[in-house]
Amino acid sequence: MPYVNVRITPAATREQKAQIIAEITDTLGRVLGKAPEHTHIVIDEIDEENWGVAGVPTDVYRARKPSGNSERD
Repeated sequence: MPYVNVRITPAATREQKAQIIAEITDTLGRVLGKAPEHTHIVIDEIDEENWGVAGVPTDVYRARKPSGNSERD
């Protein structure tokens, strides 16, 4: 029974989360032969102030990025 825990900062829509779940489930089935009905995917959304990157909370890190860069890490 595969169990996959995906942790992200809040930003994904319900549709995007459904796609993540479907694609991870598909990958485990295709690569490892795991049955979808036995595959569990959990998405945890972690507030940006509770996730650190480069020595600072993620919200601070993102605020420091140059404006005009729409890419989210």
